[in-house]
Amino acid sequence: MLRALYTSATGMKAQELMIDNTANNLANVNTTGFRRSRVDFADLMYNTLRQPGTIASGTQVSPTGLQIGNGVRVVGTTKHFSQGPAEQTGNPLDLAIEGDGFFQMKLANGELRYSRAGSLRIDSQGQLVNADGVLLEPAITIPTDVDISKITISTTGIVQGILSGSDSTPQELGQIQLITFRNPAGLSSEGGNMFAKTAASGDPVQGNPGDVGVGQIRQSFLENSNVEVVTELISLISAQRAYEINSRAIRAGDEMLSTSVDIVR
Repeated sequence: MLRALYTSATGMKAQELMIDNTANNLANVNTTGFRRSRVDFADLMYNTLRQPGTIASGTQVSPTGLQIGNGVRVVGTTKHFSQGPAEQTGNPLDLAIEGDGFFQMKLANGELRYSRAGSLRIDSQGQLVNADGVLLEPAITIPTDVDISKITISTTGIVQGILSGSDSTPQELGQIQLITFRNPAGLSSEGGNMFAKTAASGDPVQGNPGDVGVGQIRQSFLENSNVEVVTELISLISAQRAYEINSRAIRAGDEMLSTSVDIVR
């Protein structure tokens, strides 16, 4: 059986994953805080028929070898954490991170998650939560007598509020902290605009916004997805053409086998 059939099949499978990844990036082009991912490829093992540098004849050394590859494999997907464009919303509870860092969220079971999406809400207990009701950690509670429209959040994460119906001095309500990782690309995507730490990402490092290595907070802004539509469309076209070329290689191999069969008829 021709090796080309199996080699081309690995190429088709790899391009399928490439298209799947590109489709996911494009589907989340308007998802707040979404981070695009890239598929990384590597060639498979080689069948070495002659090692480069072997003795060809006498004292002459062969300048090249004879190695036949067996196709391609997907190594992994790499998240890109470049800054996404900021959009002004006018909502005092919308927050964007300018620079490095994640909001820390606490699930109902006590597990921690990390997110760049700063679209916050106030739940029935007065606590700040995300759109899915997941608590911001450390928890910040907004008293019922505080005018939501007069809540201010500084670039360093200090939350202040003014009592409803008064112009008194703002009261400090809490401090928003951000989390950084040594290798954010090693985080695990959990859906819902959230990530989970892994052994590859390293342990979370907590700090106040504006500290060294930690981004600042911009109130009334949201960070959009960092997906570049033009780049993704180019990737989509490239993957589609590569898929077609690999299918043609399989067709060529099939025609060669058919010719070989016809010889003995």
